Amino acid sequence: MKKKLTAIIVGAGHRSIVYATYALEHPEDLQIVGVADPSPLRRERIVKLFKLKPEQCFDSAADLASRPKLADFIINGTMDQHHVPTSLPLLAAGYDILLEKPFATHEAELTELVRAARKFGRKISICHVLRYTPFYAAIRNEIVKGTIGDILSVQAVEHVSYHHMAMGFVRGKWNRQDQSHSTMLMAKSCHDLDLITWMKSGIPPVKVSSFGNNFFFRPEKAPVKAGTRCLVDCPIEAECDYSARKHYIDHPERWAMYVWTDLEHIEHPTIEDKIASLKGSNPYGRCAWKCDNDVVDHQSVVIEFADGCTATLNMIGGSARLMRSIHLVGTKGEIQGRFEDSEFIIRHMDLRPGHEYTEETVKLNVNEDTSGASGGHGGGDVRMVADFVSLLRGETPSISSTSIEDSVAGHLLGFGADCSREENRVVPIDVSAI
Repeated sequence: MKKKLTAIIVGAGHRSIVYATYALEHPEDLQIVGVADPSPLRRERIVKLFKLKPEQCFDSAADLASRPKLADFIINGTMDQHHVPTSLPLLAAGYDILLEKPFATHEAELTELVRAARKFGRKISICHVLRYTPFYAAIRNEIVKGTIGDILSVQAVEHVSYHHMAMGFVRGKWNRQDQSHSTMLMAKSCHDLDLITWMKSGIPPVKVSSFGNNFFFRPEKAPVKAGTRCLVDCPIEAECDYSARKHYIDHPERWAMYVWTDLEHIEHPTIEDKIASLKGSNPYGRCAWKCDNDVVDHQSVVIEFADGCTATLNMIGGSARLMRSIHLVGTKGEIQGRFEDSEFIIRHMDLRPGHEYTEETVKLNVNEDTSGASGGHGGGDVRMVADFVSLLRGETPSISSTSIEDSVAGHLLGFGADCSREENRVVPIDVSAI
């Protein structure tokens, strides 16, 4: 019989709950035995969901770390700026950690956490859930098999949907770097930077440059006559594409876990409750052009690797349809696909008379949520937790397994790209210095 593992949730937000529900679906593998969060309401939610006792609840990671070790590992889903401060005492207390991305908000933090994991001999896996999806895992398998030879170019694109952009990076938690401590590139697309470095695994990046800005969501670009709050003083709300009513009332389940935090004390808030919230101090009721946001709404990144390969990532916020795509060109062929289609094409040169190239379509036949709005990520969330459980049991890690060491290169690229964007220069990257 395989050993059942135990875990404690630190930071009882949306992402932690998504990962922890693995214990409800696979009780033979994992049991949630505690929660640490400063919010009594959020602690109570976890108590009900996992049938915990009062003595299994803690108001902080520091309080939990001061007690004798109570579980095999921690699911750390705190906000970005709290990842390192909460993880350090837990590592010292003997816990392995499944840690939400980005695992640090600047290079000094990154270095501190990596070295602490080494010092205490603990395992940290970073929640780069896209690695665990059938789409990206299958592509990586093709690279490992040598299907397209040595990679000389990687082109990745992330289109962030208009409603995700408005929720997260204009009105919401990640709209200001001084509050979330993460740029939009790191908060939203460090997944994609990780995928690029994973496809080139074993060959480090050495340079990065980047350009981007807040092009659209600025006061001077607000529609004529726009008010400051959609449901309070805006005469054009009914015609506006970014109406809070259209985004959050007409689509009641979309981003509900973020938009209605001020109604957490109400078990089943009514439409009237929600409208009153948007009319009041709820930040999601603000005009999308008249918020206090200072992060970019689009950014382009150019990368050079040690072997001369180049890569690009284009992150564009405000698209009609969310989309991730990747195109890898190698010395023997190429792979191209769109994540949401759950299939990709493998092309090779064809020198026969009358031919130019061959194409093979790899259909993965996966019909899973890819929106992220409900935490689906193409099935990657559940597979990632299962992989971490297997890793802690001493089983062979999967091809997708993401130790903190594996995640360093992508994070350094993100920090370097933002430095390049702000300082208008090419930034060197030295993974070996960490």
